Amino acid sequence: MAEITYREALRQALIEEMERDENVFLIGEDIGRYQGSFRVTQNLIKQFGSKRVVDTPISEPGFVGIAMGAALQGLRPVVEMMTMSFSILAFDQIINHVAKIHYMSGGQFKVPMVIRGPGGSAHQLSAQHSHSVEGWYAHVPGLKVVAPSTPEDAYGMLKTAIRDDNPVIFTENPNLYGLKGEAPTGDDFTIPFGKAAIRRFGEDVSLIAYSRMAHVCAEAAAELEKEGISAEVIDVRSLMPLDSETLFESVKKTHRAVVVYEDWKFGGFGAEIAAKIQESCFDDLDAPVLRVGGLNVPMPYSRKLELLCVPNNNDVVEKVKSLF
Repeated sequence: MAEITYREALRQALIEEMERDENVFLIGEDIGRYQGSFRVTQNLIKQFGSKRVVDTPISEPGFVGIAMGAALQGLRPVVEMMTMSFSILAFDQIINHVAKIHYMSGGQFKVPMVIRGPGGSAHQLSAQHSHSVEGWYAHVPGLKVVAPSTPEDAYGMLKTAIRDDNPVIFTENPNLYGLKGEAPTGDDFTIPFGKAAIRRFGEDVSLIAYSRMAHVCAEAAAELEKEGISAEVIDVRSLMPLDSETLFESVKKTHRAVVVYEDWKFGGFGAEIAAKIQESCFDDLDAPVLRVGGLNVPMPYSRKLELLCVPNNNDVVEKVKSLF
């Protein structure tokens, strides 16, 4: 398998799906001539032309609405948000229309579209550009929501998203774009939604995370091993649908769980995971399910303060040690 970056994996998946299906096209701000704010769409306008790599004005409700209309006519649009924080501007289009048309039409219409882009903190993008939106969208019936953490998952899950007949929210943590890893390529390689990945096997505690926090948990697990605590790391990667069974099996083995997520701790998606474990594994638990989440404040511009707001491996280690 070739080693590629997370960014290259996304780009390769887009190229292969556009070559495979002429109905797939890209739409968003600065994705063509500027080649994308994070260069995921680099050179694609040269390869596919401006009819399939469509630059738009700065109007998220406008180009999400255009994509939805195209999807209803049988095309498969992939919308790039410059940052998923800007998808808030298109909330009504996404939540009230994209997510509900299949249901409201009695199944007569499908909306096969992907809305993808960077979500979460990066390097000093401050309060209005650092939202973790995955939990908000996972709350809405009619949307699928995924957050891959590796180049392999980015590649395989984006191909799955584009081929899905339902709308998919595809969030990419901006800190992962330069991450390198092995990723198989080829038309036949896809990763199904609703299946978590066990990144590390352990016996004493389950660390449950997604996106960049899966890497933070892996670092924490390595630290915990030095202190004689064996941690299992579960990468959820698909929030909706959620692979509850893999989470439950892990917790029934380790009898302890810590859920780690970058979103604000209060009301974040980690609370949903913690509640599910409490409901289904209560008799197997030797300690309460704990959470490590982002601080409940707008993301500051200061780099030092930004780092304090996002969970790190030391936060996870200290939370795990409090369980014993």
